[in-house]
Amino acid sequence: MSLNDPRWGNQGGNGNKGGNQGPPDLEDLWRDFNRRLSALFGGKSSGDGGGDSRPPVGARQFGGGIGVILGLVLIVWLASGLYIVDASQRGVVLRFGKLHETTEPGLQWRLPYPIDSHELVNLTGVRTVEVGYRGSERNKVLNEALMLTDDENIINIQFAVQYILRDPVAYLFQNRLPEETVVHAAETAMREVVGKSKMDFVLYEGREQIAVDAQRIMQQILDRYQTGIQISKLVLQNAQPPEQVQAAFDDAVKAGQDLERQKNEGEAYKNDVLPKAQGTASRLLEEANGYKQRIIASAEGDASRFKQVLNEYVKAPEVTRQRMYIDTMQQILTNTSKVMVDTKGSGNLLYLPLDKLMQHAGGQADGSAARPAEPVTLPPLNEAPVSDTRSRDGLRSRDRGER
Repeated sequence: MSLNDPRWGNQGGNGNKGGNQGPPDLEDLWRDFNRRLSALFGGKSSGDGGGDSRPPVGARQFGGGIGVILGLVLIVWLASGLYIVDASQRGVVLRFGKLHETTEPGLQWRLPYPIDSHELVNLTGVRTVEVGYRGSERNKVLNEALMLTDDENIINIQFAVQYILRDPVAYLFQNRLPEETVVHAAETAMREVVGKSKMDFVLYEGREQIAVDAQRIMQQILDRYQTGIQISKLVLQNAQPPEQVQAAFDDAVKAGQDLERQKNEGEAYKNDVLPKAQGTASRLLEEANGYKQRIIASAEGDASRFKQVLNEYVKAPEVTRQRMYIDTMQQILTNTSKVMVDTKGSGNLLYLPLDKLMQHAGGQADGSAARPAEPVTLPPLNEAPVSDTRSRDGLRSRDRGER
């Protein structure tokens, strides 16, 4: 059968009595689809009575366009449920506005709107809020920056808070205004810490400690409200007195620095003088103790020697007396450079120049024996030295008196 045959495509008609197995007629398929579509939307079929039941060509085209449009709309509607979650994000699926599930990174699908909706929450992005200023330190917000210290002084504090999200569900459902919540919590924590600290501690040596304590209290507040926010860092930008009292405060700071400088100078002078005085006092004490010990030992030695001499004197008084006399004369003559000796037998006075003899002995000890020393001539024993007769007679009479 050729394609030009008028019976091509007719199935079950009058001209197909032989049960021919050709392809189905497209017009019959189209009529069947339109009939079902009309029954679906409440339309009425034309019946199997007389006349041609096929719709007009315009109606067939219009019905076919509606089906294609409906199919495309259905596909687009279903495809609208696809969404992508980045590696730094978490997806939160809401079903009719209520939490349904959280999704991990990747390509995800949910039921299309209005059944389901989703929110993407960035967990790794660092967010920053500023307290006491906006954008620059010159743009001050005084109602946030002015705080009262423990010693009843007013200071101006500006700081920034950096935070991240750790719980997307709590962040979405427990906070109405998350950024304002962080600002209020930061201001509350900082006022609590500053209110318990002195002004000098806040302005100078305690800046790092102030930031650490405020961050800890702020995190406790946010955890108590279940905000799902994690404070990563609190940076204290500026802390200074109010502008109205800045000049007076600078003068007070300068006076305090001068006081500290003078104290340091005094401590340096003290550290220089005190050790010297302590060393001198210690040396004097040691000398006094040495003198004390020497005097005590000398006294004890004299007392012991006297006792020993006394014991010997009791045993032999005459011998001991002679020995004491000889020792005494030896001590006296040792310190005398000239000695006059009266001879008992001939009555001549003997002169001993001990000073020259000592000098002569010292010269020989020093190595000056290369030049011979001049001999010392002594007067003979039988010749009386040239002296006054009266002095010689006085010495003789003295000698007789001693005897």
